[in-house]
Amino acid sequence: MLFESHAHYDDERFDEDREELISSLFSHGNVGYIINAGCDVRSSAFGLELSRKWQNFYAAAGIHPHEADTMNDESLREILRLAEDRKTVAIGEIGLDYYYDFCDRNVQKECFRRQLEAAEKTGLPVIVHSREAAKDTFDIIKESGVRWGVIHSYSGHTQMALDYIDMGFYLGFGGIITFKNAKKPCEVVRNVPLERILIETDSPYLSPVPLRGERNDSQKLKYIVAKISEIKQIEPQKVEEITLKNGLTLFDKIIPIA
Repeated sequence: MLFESHAHYDDERFDEDREELISSLFSHGNVGYIINAGCDVRSSAFGLELSRKWQNFYAAAGIHPHEADTMNDESLREILRLAEDRKTVAIGEIGLDYYYDFCDRNVQKECFRRQLEAAEKTGLPVIVHSREAAKDTFDIIKESGVRWGVIHSYSGHTQMALDYIDMGFYLGFGGIITFKNAKKPCEVVRNVPLERILIETDSPYLSPVPLRGERNDSQKLKYIVAKISEIKQIEPQKVEEITLKNGLTLFDKIIPIA
């Protein structure tokens, strides 16, 4: 059974077939659980609305660094309100993005810090986005005292990965590890314990090889499993079993399937 730790089924690219697709993932795609990561108040609320329709679909509520300049006291209160719901299992997607720099870096940092504080108030784990901002992301998390979450689409070096694990974090890996130029993330997968890895698609983005360029969805997690299996030289079933256990351990508000 596959644990989808990070998707965006609120995205407009799913508008034409969203419900049919998600239903098929649960009934035919070997997908056991899906977490929909929020990027702002609207998408966080939409993810929670979707969670009402499927027992094993859950939401995360947060403001993405691209949307950091939309955060104010009111929007943060709304994220905290959404976090009170039993189907909201994390604060996220939060963090820093210096690749696009859509928002001023100081604004991003403030948004990130305040949401880490919110996570401490709620007791929920965090889902962290970090792109071209590895040191600042790590330093802010370390200063915050938050010790429970996942670094989504991990792209840093191995030592930092091990440092995150020492702090209590998991690492998320998706379609990028199947790309030809993905030497660094593959090296990290090789050198960190499987017990600290989560699988993700980031749907509709980052479809794995051999489907790169297509709209992504959670059925394609099987390609991530196959790549991790190849890197670690273990059976795919073992990768599924352990990453499923990891997801249920981290997102402990999820009610396991009986």
